[in-house]
Parts: sequence; structure tokens; C-alpha cells
Amino acid sequence: MAYNNASSVRDVRYTHKDFDGLKNNLIEYAKNYFPGTVSDFSAASPSTMFIDMAAYVGDVLSYYTDYAMKETMLLRATEKKNIYSIAQAFGYKPNLASPATVKMDVHILIPATGTGDSIKPDFDYAPRVERGMTISTIGGTKFHTTAEVDFNFSSSVDPTDITVYSTDASTGRPEYYLFTKYVDALSGDKRITTISVGAVKEYPTFVVNDDNVQSIESITDSDGMTWTEVPFLAQSTVFDESVNDVANDPGRSAGVKDSPYILQLKSVKRRFITRVTPGDRLELRFGSGITSDQDEVIVPNPENVGSALEGGISNLDKSFDPSNFLYTDTYGQAPSNTTLTVNYISGYGLSANVASQTIQNIEGKTITFDSTKTLISGTRTVVAASLAVINKAPATGGAGAENLESVRQNALGYYATQNRMVTREDYIIRALSMPSKFGTVAKAYVASDEQMLPDQTSVSNPLAVNMYVLTYDSSKHLTTLPSAAKENLRTYLSQYRMITDAINIKDGYIVNIGIDFDITVLPGNNSNAVLLRCINALKQKYSINNLSFSSALYKTDIYLCLANVEGVQSVPAVKVRNLFNGDYSSHRYSLEDATYQDVIYTSLDPSVFEIKYPSKDITGKVVTY
Repeated sequence: MAYNNASSVRDVRYTHKDFDGLKNNLIEYAKNYFPGTVSDFSAASPSTMFIDMAAYVGDVLSYYTDYAMKETMLLRATEKKNIYSIAQAFGYKPNLASPATVKMDVHILIPATGTGDSIKPDFDYAPRVERGMTISTIGGTKFHTTAEVDFNFSSSVDPTDITVYSTDASTGRPEYYLFTKYVDALSGDKRITTISVGAVKEYPTFVVNDDNVQSIESITDSDGMTWTEVPFLAQSTVFDESVNDVANDPGRSAGVKDSPYILQLKSVKRRFITRVTPGDRLELRFGSGITSDQDEVIVPNPENVGSALEGGISNLDKSFDPSNFLYTDTYGQAPSNTTLTVNYISGYGLSANVASQTIQNIEGKTITFDSTKTLISGTRTVVAASLAVINKAPATGGAGAENLESVRQNALGYYATQNRMVTREDYIIRALSMPSKFGTVAKAYVASDEQMLPDQTSVSNPLAVNMYVLTYDSSKHLTTLPSAAKENLRTYLSQYRMITDAINIKDGYIVNIGIDFDITVLPGNNSNAVLLRCINALKQKYSINNLSFSSALYKTDIYLCLANVEGVQSVPAVKVRNLFNGDYSSHRYSLEDATYQDVIYTSLDPSVFEIKYPSKDITGKVVTY
């Protein structure tokens, strides 16, 4: 018998997904296609019962389909486990406890050396206090320092304040100097837990049974091997630091004053990541390595190209999974038949926001002296015992676990930023973020690299950027970045740049300027007092903190700054002059040629205007008419 294909076509509607819509559609469907079979659609009829059941099932299926789809989107998800999973897939790890932060004053006594006018602190006795010094309040709330305190190093970013502490009663000669440095500290209680690991398996996970874990400090196994935390298991290198001396790097040791540490990349095969579970516990996850082979080595094997495809290697013109070509044994090794010792920090929540002058007790510290120096043991003991701390400001920022909405919004922001350098601002922010112990980048500017063609015309090089940098000297005056700091910056940026980008690190230019001005004073005001206020106003406005690469000078801003000073009647004249040679930069710059409509522009070569000595480079006088 012939089959009529046209008669099998049904008019099925997909626009309704709720119970009433599905029921009405089913009734219409029955009337259209089964008019002789079903005619009674009253509430008590068997046909209505079956239609109601079908609509009920459809409504339930529709609801759970929509709900499942909604839970896959971070903006719409409501279940905690889904929000946590999506946020961590974006790279953001929810906080189980937020630590309170505080700026600590760290004091120590250093003996004097020399005679007569050459008396000075004996820096041979200036020690290092290792990162992680434990300090606490009288109530027992503990804090730990986040960086090493090096009393032998001082810069504009990491200064050491030195004052005379005690003098000889008979001669007045200084005996001890008081050194003061500043370091950040985070609240938290250091705790230890152990985890027994049995037979080897891929991607093992373990949970730390503490609902206030702030961070993992270290993990070691029973063989003494250290396991390193990484953002994701595919990352096989981490930053490592070493003291900048001749033994570690003879080439960079000349810059030890500006860069006391060398930044290097270290390969780690024993690594782990952390994740937060919906039960507010921290989960440790290790790699899949079950052999002792180096997992960082990738060995190309041509025999595997396209091997996962139907038809095998003959389909090379088609797309294929590159993992079939480049093999790596693991995503880090997996521990087995050992005991892991986990050192972690547990938080206090809101109770960690303690008042000022309350953190004074040192519970644990590690002080090291320069082993190459010959020191008197008794004096060294006095120096170590004199270490003291205090917080002049209250601790702030302590909180408990994040709520779900905070996790959602923070994850969206984290995904947008990411750890990569794409825009010009990404490069600048990353350079300025390098820790000062590796060298201080005070000013940074990024421009496209220019290449010269054979016909002497220049074109932009899309695969390279020029980064111009400047730093501060000990007096917070701009200067060029030492070579050791540049090497550290190159290493630091290498982890964040895209593989197609080359970064040329260059010295920026410094243009020293001075400002001369005339003012008239309102009647009844002291001329000298008004003049001093004007100079201080310009010092504050044109502080080096407020000047950056390619920042133009607006003369109208200078006029307005002076005119807003109390007691100033008018500002008849303002002049900006270039200062060069001698104690100033050697770069000479024609400010007159660079001025257009009262705006002084910087040069095409990236440069920064600097008032090097504000006390003498800003001058003014009161005029009368």
C-alpha cells in the first residue's frame, strides 16, 4: 500500500511550555487530528485526564530544563555549588575568610661605629627578619608579616628611618641607633594538619577540615619534598627569589643596593591547586603523574598525528587534537604512600579588626645576619633582642566567608581582568606591581616599537612594544632603572606576556623644571606667609607622585593653584624654566618651543617633568602696583 507522506505531517506547536498552554495545545491537537475518536473534553472525561497528565509531565520537564540552563549561567545561578563551580572555572577562588591587614612599625637597635665626624650605624649588624614573623595582641589575635624586613636595605618605596637612640653620658657619642621599617601584616592563626596518602591514583583530592582557611603556607611530604601551589595544574613554573650576591649572580650583584633580590623562574613538578567546596572547605587537588619522569618535557611524536581520527594519519588535511601530537606525562606528580604535612592559615573573621597600639607581642621570628661579616656574639644578641613591633593604625578588612552575591560579582570582575597583558594599561600596571625587593619601577610608559625600513621610513612593529621605565633614588628623585632591576623586570613580565609579544625595556627621559611666579596679596595679609602657602601649594600639586610619562603642564592650572591660595589677590606672571646639568638631568628641553596655547607638552621621546628640588626650584615674589 502506498504511503502518503503528506498525511503524516502534523502541526506541532512549540511556543507554550507551561501547564495551561500545553493542555490547550493538546486539546487543539486532538480536535484537529482525532475528531472522530475524541470528542468529550469535559473536566471529568478520561481524555481530559490523559491530556492533563501529559501537560503535567511537559510542564515539569520544561521547568527543569529551564532551571538547568539557568544554573549554567553565573548571572542567573542560585545554587551555591553551581556559583562556586562557575566562579572557580573563571579563575576566581571564593574566600572562606578574609584577613585583616595592618601596617606594622618594626624597630631594632643597631650599634654605632667610627669616631668623630665619621660616627655612623654599623650596618654589619643590620639583620633580616624573615617573612612570616608571628605577632599578636594581648587578647591573642595573631598576625604574620607578609614580607621580609631587611634593615640593611632602604629605598624611597621601602625606607629605613634612622635616629639616634642612646648616647654616651660623658662624651655624647651615639651608642645605638634606632632603625625603623614598615611591613604589612595579615591576621590569621598558623595551623598544621596531616593527610595520609595511600596508593597512587590520578588527580587525588583531599579536604582540609577547617571552615576558616585563608591560605596554604606550605605542604611537605614524609620524604621532605615540598609541594608548590599553582593557579592551575598546567602551570609548571613559579617565581623564585634568591639574595643578590656574587655567589648567586656575579653579573647582577653590583646592583644589590637597588635590587637586593634576584627574581627567577623555577620549574616545579610537585604542585597542587586549591578549590573551595560548597561545604565551605578547602580542597587540595594534585596532578595525574604516576611516574618519576619529568612532566615538563614535551616530546613530539609524529606517529601520533591524527591518530585519534577515523582513517588515521591520512586525514592530515582535517583538524586534529594537538594533544595527539605533543604529549606530556602529567599535570604534575601525584603523591602516593606518604604523609602530607599541611601548614595553613586559619582566619578570625571580623574579630581580627583590632584597634591601634594593640599588636605588640612577638611570638615567633627568624632573624639572620650576614654570615660573611665577623660579628661580636654579645652585640649580635643585644641587636636581636631589641626587635620590637607596634601598629600605629587599626587593623581593617577582616571578614568571614563571602556571600554568594559577592562571589558572583568578584568572579565576573576577575574573569574580565585575568593574568595577562594585552592593553597598554596591562603592561604598565604589571610593571608597577613588581615587588620593591626586586627593584622599584616608579614610572612606566608603553609605546609601539618602530622599525626602520631600507628607505629610512619607520613603520610600527606589531609584535613588539617599548616599555620606558624610571625609578627613584634614595631621596625620591627620578633616575634610571639599574640593570639588575631590569633583569628582574624582564623575568617578572615573561610570565604574563603573550608569546607573540616582545618587550624592549628602555630608560625614560627626565626633564627637570622650575617654576617662578609673581603674586599680589590682599590687604591685611602677611606677604611672607601668603608666599610660603603658595610655594607649599605648588609643591603638593607638582609632587613627583602626581607626574607621569607624557603628562603635559597646563599654565592655567598653575595660575588657578596660586589664585586659590588664601590671601592671594592676583597672579600677574608665571614662568616655567628648564633646569639641566650639574645636579639635574643632562637632558635639555626647549619649553618655549614645546608650548602651545599655554600648554607645555612633553617630547616625542617618553619623558617625565620633575621638580627635583622644590624648595629652591619653586620661587615666587610679591609685587605691588
